[in-house]
Amino acid sequence: MNKKVRVRFAPSPTGALHIGGVRTALFNYLFAKKHGGDFILRIEDTDQNRYVAGAEQYIIDALNWCGIPFDEGPSSSLDNNTVKEGDFGPYRQSERKDLYKQYADVLIASGNAYYAFDTSENLDFQRKDHEANGKTFIYNWHNRLKLSNSLSLSEAEVQAKLALGEQYVIRFKSPQDEKLILHDIIRGEIHIDTNILDDKVLFKSDGMPTYHLANIVDDHLMEISHVIRGEEWLPSLALHKQLYDALGWTAPEFAHLPLIMKPVGKGKLSKRDGEKLGFPVFPLSWNGSKGYREEGYFKEAVINFLAMLGWNPGTEQEIFSLSELVAAFSLERVNKSGARFDADKTKWYNQQYLQEKGDAELASLYLPIVQEKVLDCPLTDHPTIEKIVSLIKERAVFVSDFWELSDYFFIAPTSYNEKASKKQWKEGTSHILNQLVSLLGDISDFSSENVETTVKKWINDEELSFGKVMPPLRLVIVGDLKGPHIFDILEVIGKEESIARITKATTSLK
Repeated sequence: MNKKVRVRFAPSPTGALHIGGVRTALFNYLFAKKHGGDFILRIEDTDQNRYVAGAEQYIIDALNWCGIPFDEGPSSSLDNNTVKEGDFGPYRQSERKDLYKQYADVLIASGNAYYAFDTSENLDFQRKDHEANGKTFIYNWHNRLKLSNSLSLSEAEVQAKLALGEQYVIRFKSPQDEKLILHDIIRGEIHIDTNILDDKVLFKSDGMPTYHLANIVDDHLMEISHVIRGEEWLPSLALHKQLYDALGWTAPEFAHLPLIMKPVGKGKLSKRDGEKLGFPVFPLSWNGSKGYREEGYFKEAVINFLAMLGWNPGTEQEIFSLSELVAAFSLERVNKSGARFDADKTKWYNQQYLQEKGDAELASLYLPIVQEKVLDCPLTDHPTIEKIVSLIKERAVFVSDFWELSDYFFIAPTSYNEKASKKQWKEGTSHILNQLVSLLGDISDFSSENVETTVKKWINDEELSFGKVMPPLRLVIVGDLKGPHIFDILEVIGKEESIARITKATTSLK
C-alpha cells in the first residue's frame, strides 16, 4: 500500500457500545496495526436529539478495556495523561460543524446538489398519494421538478425563500440512467442503477449536516485510507462514492463487515436477545445491564471470540493473542455472510484463557471473593489460595466459579449429600473412619503424597476395600462426592481440620 493506512471507528454517542460495534472497532484496529497505520476514534454526534450523556466516555472506556486503544481521538479522552488529539481534529462532529456548509455550497455550485423547501406535510402527502396508487415515493429525477426546490423554482424565487429564512435542506442530485460499478474489498464488484437512488439530504438549514455529508468530509480531511464499517451501511456506498466524485476527491477503499446474527433464527443480534437468553451484548455494564467485564470475561477472550465472528484465519487455530491477530488478519478473509453468535462458544474461549493464566494471577483475582465470603479463616493467605486455584481451575469457566468449586476448603460442611450418604455410609463406616483418625494423628509429614502413601498402605494392610474408605472420606471432608484429589484437599486444610471433620461426621452420620 502506497498511501499510509488510516482507519476510523466512528460511533454515535446514543447509548452503550454494542459488541457488534466493538468488533467493527477491532477489525479497524487489526487492519491498521497490520499495515503500520493509525486507528482513529471519531464521535459522530451531529444528531443532538439522540445524544446520551456518558455514552462517549463509555465508548472510550470500552475500547481501552478491550485493549484496542485509539491513536487519535477526542481531546477529553486522556489516558494516563497522554493526549490523543492528532493533527486532524476536532474529533467530534459537533465541533466541526462550521466545516460542512462550504462543501454543501460547492456541491450546489457544481450542480450536484440543490436546495429543497418541501414541507414535511407536503412530503407526507406525496408518500400517501404514491402508496394509494401502489407505488413508492422516491425523491429523485422522477418527480423533483414537481416539488419545491431550486431545480423547479426560478433563481429569484430561491433567493427570496433563502432571504426570508425559510427552512430548507440541501439534497444530492442523484444522476439519471447511469450504472455505477462499486468495489468492496469483502464483497467484490457491486452494480447499482442510479434510477433507483433517491436524492439524499446532505445539509439542513439549522446548520447541521446529515451523516452522509459529514462522514465524507471528515474522512477526506482526516485522510482516511480505508472505511471498514458494518453491512448496514452498504446501501449508502453508492451515495458516498458519488459524493467523493462530485467533490473531486479520491475515495477511500471500502469494506463492509457482515452482521453478527442472533444465536437462533434470523436477524441481527440485539440487546433483547442477550436479555432473553442470558448473555451480555455490551463490553461494560450500562444502565443495569451487565457487560462482559462484569460477567467475569477476560478481555483477551472477548477480543478473540469477536475476531472469529465473521473472519476466518484459514487454519484450524482458534486461540489468538492480540499480536497474533494483527499478524494474521486480512480483510480478504472476512466472510460475506452473517456470523451467528454462539454464547456457549464465548464461554469456551473464556475457559481457555482462564486455563492459560498463572495460578498466582488467578489467586489475586479470587482472594477478594474469598475474603468477602469468610471473615475468619486461616486459609486466606495468597500461597494457599494459589494452591487451591491450581486444584480446581480446570473445572472453571470464570473466576466467579471458583467459590462453588472450593468453598469446602474454607468452610467445613454442615450437611452431607443425602443420596451419597445413603449409598456410602454403611454399617462399620464410622468405625473405619475412627481408625483412620488415629492413623492421621500419627502422621507428621502431612503432605498429599505422604498421606496418600500412608493411607493406602493402611487400607491394604487392614485388607479393606478402597470403596469402603475413599468415598466416605471424601463425603465427610467435602460434604459431597466432588472435588480434586482428596489427599490434595487434606494437605491444604491440614491435619487438625481433617481430623475434626472426620470426627464430626462419625458422630452425626449413622
